Amino acid sequence: MAIYDMLTPINILQSILVIVSAYIIVKFFERNLIKPMIKRGEKRSVIIPLKRVLSIIVYLIAFFLILSIFSIDITGIATGLGVGAIVLGFGLQDIVSNWVSGIIITAEKIYKIDDVIKIGDTTGVVSDISLRSTKLTTYDKNDIIIPNSLIIKEKVINLTGGSSESVSAITFMIDYTSDTDKAKKVMEKVLRSDKNVVFDVKRKREIRFIVRSNEWTTEIECLFWINEPKNEEFIKSRLTQAIKKEFEKENIIPTIPSFLRKGYIHAKKMQKRKR
Repeated sequence: MAIYDMLTPINILQSILVIVSAYIIVKFFERNLIKPMIKRGEKRSVIIPLKRVLSIIVYLIAFFLILSIFSIDITGIATGLGVGAIVLGFGLQDIVSNWVSGIIITAEKIYKIDDVIKIGDTTGVVSDISLRSTKLTTYDKNDIIIPNSLIIKEKVINLTGGSSESVSAITFMIDYTSDTDKAKKVMEKVLRSDKNVVFDVKRKREIRFIVRSNEWTTEIECLFWINEPKNEEFIKSRLTQAIKKEFEKENIIPTIPSFLRKGYIHAKKMQKRKR
C-alpha cells in the first residue's frame, strides 16, 4: 500500500486523537500523582524518573496505536521489542521491581521522610526515599539502604504514622515479694518528670501498665509516649537507669531465688550503713 493511500482524513484524524489522548493521560498523571508528590516535599530523585517512565510508557503505546491505524505491520517490531524486552527484563528484573515498589510506596504514602519505621527486625528513621531504595538511619547513626522490592514483601510498621510522637515501652522484672503498686508509682513518677515523655489525657497520651506474674518474678511492662522517636533507645536507656535508682531507694528488689533473697537484702543494708 502506498504512503499516499494511508494518509486518509480518517487515519489522520484518528492519529491526532491518539496523540491528544496520550497528552491528556500524561497530564492527568502529572496532576494527580506528580504534583501531590511535589507538595509533600518528595525528592526530585523520585519525581523526575517517575515522570519520565510514565511519559515513555504512554507515548510508546500511542506510537503503536498510530502504526496500527495506518495499517503498518508491527509484527516484526513487536517481536523484536518482545525479545529485547525479555532479555532486558532478565537483566533489569531487580531494578524494575524496585522501581515499581518505589512507586507503590510513594503513591500509597506508606511512610515519608523523618518517620520512624520498623521493617522486620530493623528500626530506624527514614532519611531518604528513592524509586530504587529506602535509607534508614538507626539510633546508633548507621545508614541502612533497603531495596524497595524487599520492603514491599516485609511487614512495615510506621511507629510515628507521620507524627512526631510514638509509643514506647520499658519492662522491669521485680521480685514477687516486692510491692507491685509501689513499683508502678515509682515508674510513673520518673516518666512524668522526663522532658521526652508526653503525658496528655485529653489526647490519650497516657502511661499504662501491664503486669504479668511468673515464678519468683513480677513483670511490669510500662507503655508511654515519647516526643523524639528517633532517639527512643537513648530515652529508654536514661529512663531505665533513673527507675533502677528509685527502685533501690524504695527497696524494690529484682528477681532473686528464695535461698539468696535473705543474703541479698542483708548485703544491701550493709552497703547503706557504710554510706
